[in-house]
Amino acid sequence: MREDDLVAAATIGEAGEVRRLLEGVVHPDGPGEDGSTALYRAAVRGDAGIVRTALAAGADPDRESGGEGEGLPLCAAAAWGHLEAVVALLDAGADPDRREDIERTAMTALHWAATNEHLAVVRTLLDRGADPDLDDSAGRTALSHAAERGATAVVRILLDHGANPASAGSQDRGPLDLARRYAGRDIEAEVLARAAEHAPRGARITVRREESEGGDVRIVAEVRDDTGRLRSESRLGTGHAEIIRLLETWTAGHVNRP
Repeated sequence: MREDDLVAAATIGEAGEVRRLLEGVVHPDGPGEDGSTALYRAAVRGDAGIVRTALAAGADPDRESGGEGEGLPLCAAAAWGHLEAVVALLDAGADPDRREDIERTAMTALHWAATNEHLAVVRTLLDRGADPDLDDSAGRTALSHAAERGATAVVRILLDHGANPASAGSQDRGPLDLARRYAGRDIEAEVLARAAEHAPRGARITVRREESEGGDVRIVAEVRDDTGRLRSESRLGTGHAEIIRLLETWTAGHVNRP
């Protein structure tokens, strides 16, 4: 299948081969054997050049990729913090509020960017019209995801763009509830426990502190198997107390507002 060749070329970043195939008879949205599309694979890699090439050839920016665990190209680019690819997709008409995997997660690009603390992507999506108060299938908004993660800078920018902390109506899914859940707790112990849940036998877990894109401190636990290969990462920010202050200040300023 020529579509398989296109998806394979996009997956490994062979821009010339992608152009050659698209100039032929291969449809840009043609799925490979596993259901994946070239646009999605390029978005995951953050290959903005191939993303633009596929879009110029007529690829649909709002088409979900059908491979296992895949979804919308915009959500993929946002989840990995690939700003240039996000901009290319938005310029081509991708809907910033489109939810992926409606039956299970119903997450938008903004949910993914907020969850993974990609501040520049969050800002771009909001500036391009993303609704900060849309909820996912669990009733969580982007603000809820950021508050749970302890991502202070993301919470600030969401509030600055009109996010409403009271908009998440599901019980225990509100931003303030989620931030309070972690305030005062040992974040390193929390992250280690999460990492250990899915660690294979013989795995080694290491912990480090790092600075997020927004300047927040977060704790990261890496799980590596006995060959040294990275199997998973768990991370959590340390800004829950400050987030509680921000949300309580917002609430106090809006409680009596008509």
